Amino acid sequence: MVFCVFFNIFLAKRLPFVEGVLLIIYVIGFFVIIIPLWVLAPRSPASEVFTTFNNEGGWSSTGVAVMVGLGGVVPSLAGYDCAVHMAEEIKDSSKTLPQAIVFGVAVNGLMGLIMVITMCFTLGDTTSILATPTGYPFIQVFFNATNSYPATNTMTAIVVVVFISAVISEIATSSRQLWSFARDGGLPFSRWIAKINHNANIPLNAVLVSLGITVLVSLINLGSTVALNAINSVTISALMSSYILTISCVVYRRLSGQPLPSRRWSLGRAGMPINIAALVFLTPLFVFAFFPLATPVTPASMNWGIAMFGGVIVLATIYYAIEGRKSYTPPVMLLQREHYEM
Repeated sequence: MVFCVFFNIFLAKRLPFVEGVLLIIYVIGFFVIIIPLWVLAPRSPASEVFTTFNNEGGWSSTGVAVMVGLGGVVPSLAGYDCAVHMAEEIKDSSKTLPQAIVFGVAVNGLMGLIMVITMCFTLGDTTSILATPTGYPFIQVFFNATNSYPATNTMTAIVVVVFISAVISEIATSSRQLWSFARDGGLPFSRWIAKINHNANIPLNAVLVSLGITVLVSLINLGSTVALNAINSVTISALMSSYILTISCVVYRRLSGQPLPSRRWSLGRAGMPINIAALVFLTPLFVFAFFPLATPVTPASMNWGIAMFGGVIVLATIYYAIEGRKSYTPPVMLLQREHYEM
């Protein structure tokens, strides 16, 4: 995290170049990982890959087990909107950003599907993979395929580099989101968080706050895996709720005949069906994000995400009632003010 924050502070101007290099590494790394698995790994029959479902959580049906298990893969479907938080630093963002999001979904969706199917065919015995002494099943899959420590280390290093590059981008986008909300007066200590370091031309305080919060959350894992799992659950449910709220607003305006804000790029007639399909997909995911992973449920295995999510909502509501409603200025108010001034 310190390295990623250091990069965002001192090498921020180099971020586009580095992102381009990392994209090349990402694409090459995809083939470096997938080709050895295709060539060397043991193969499971297609009938097992596509028709076998495990219900190790003791749920009443396989369907419920699948929905609960989706919580672990939902983060791979999130984050495509991160570029939006950089909108004020991107040229022609109203056109560039939506195109980048659609392109990212298309490319990563295709590559992800290929990788998932490959992993399912090359997993081998699931029980032994999950019991790996490395603590990371994917590393064991690499070793079982190659039977080589150097090859396994190389393949794992590629994954690590890709994750680090993702963290660099996440710090950039999360700090901008934090800064913009503070600029609008929506957070405690907003004035301090919203300060811009003019030497580096970045929201330095927002970057440092992002570092502090992430380090504190990461340290929780040293004391309690249960607490960390609860925080992860809140992350998923918070993302789902934010997507549901924003998409619902768009659907409401479409159905009520109200005009949408002007835009330079649009999905056209496909927009409404995609919005509705997204809500149908997201709503049950939001509900199952609060489910524990297995039954019977004990205090240690309980998913405490619902308590934390509810607590955050209560604290945010109290803060808004006491202070936020006085200091917060929604972006739409700023746009309307600019419009009238023009």
